[in-house]
Amino acid sequence: MHRTIRAVRGTARLVMPMFLCAIGLRFAQSKTERERKPTEQVSPAPNAATQNIAAPAKKEDPVFKGLKYRPIGPFRGGRSLTASGIPGDLNTYYFGSTGGGVWKSTDGAMTWTSLFDKEAVGSIGSLAVSPSEPNIVYVGTGEACIRGNISHGDGVYKTLDGGKTWKNVGLRDTRAIGKLIVHPRNPDIVYVAALGHPFGPNAERGIFRTVDGGKTWEKVLYKDENTGGIDIAFDPHNPNILFASLWQTRRTPWSLSSGGPGSGLYRSNDGGTTWKRLEEHGLPKEPYGRIGVAAAANSDRVYALIEAHEGGLYRSDDGGETWQAVNEGRSIQQRAWYYMHIVADPQEADTVYIMNVDFYKSTDGGRDFNK
Repeated sequence: MHRTIRAVRGTARLVMPMFLCAIGLRFAQSKTERERKPTEQVSPAPNAATQNIAAPAKKEDPVFKGLKYRPIGPFRGGRSLTASGIPGDLNTYYFGSTGGGVWKSTDGAMTWTSLFDKEAVGSIGSLAVSPSEPNIVYVGTGEACIRGNISHGDGVYKTLDGGKTWKNVGLRDTRAIGKLIVHPRNPDIVYVAALGHPFGPNAERGIFRTVDGGKTWEKVLYKDENTGGIDIAFDPHNPNILFASLWQTRRTPWSLSSGGPGSGLYRSNDGGTTWKRLEEHGLPKEPYGRIGVAAAANSDRVYALIEAHEGGLYRSDDGGETWQAVNEGRSIQQRAWYYMHIVADPQEADTVYIMNVDFYKSTDGGRDFNK
């Protein structure tokens, strides 16, 4: 039986899904806007000392000016890493909890219904609604924020009826999934950034692709048994161009190792068939730890939030060919193995969001951030 819970104000900590639902609104507004916008070139910041995390925003969207963040429930939802809306539908949202499965609202988050009670696992790492067929939803189970007390998943689930029924469609041994994305025009094409076993080596990790709705999966980017996929993003105007990151990490009950020669940032120009490792040309010196990547409204603009000795927010204005450090502030990369979450606004190339200990927004290409 599905559980329905009315949203209440209180202790629920659902900032990430609430924010991502707001981004869903932005996607809904920009569904018909597919033209590239020119991007102003900004010189790189000289050093971390010049970064101003609390600088005033340079732009204010009048649509959201009067809105304030608040808990929207459900109060039993727990921690959450993923949420999604439907382009053109301002009332329907999904989010995945790290221990409570998948939830859905059809009334603008006034009430939430649990959809995953009958499934074998409750830990959700990533969730994506097909933009072209919104009743098709894919869920990657097992969170990739690898705390010492996480629950593992058992692969990818798919629904054809908006969450009423689910089917496991493979990748059962991935255990932890960092990101899952669906092709904007073909619901059968899906990419999965699979981290793999947090506590030990295994082969089912890296970047996977299906072109038949999950019937078969192809491992298209793989490094080794100790390195897995952690993030992946489409070019917003050309889904054959993708950016992905691999993360070498290992968890034990008492320690965590983040980073090594396996970690890296990659780009594909052919829908994931081949990949090029992005190195130098303005990127920090390796080794890297966890990397978050986001492609902005302008196809030339790409953001990478990199855990490294000279880590921070890096930006490319030529589709990943060259990079510049735009913000090396510690506030946006603290506890990097856990919090390297970055989302680019689908309408404004200069607007980018980072979820860390605090929630940050920049409207000047990452140079300054507001809490």
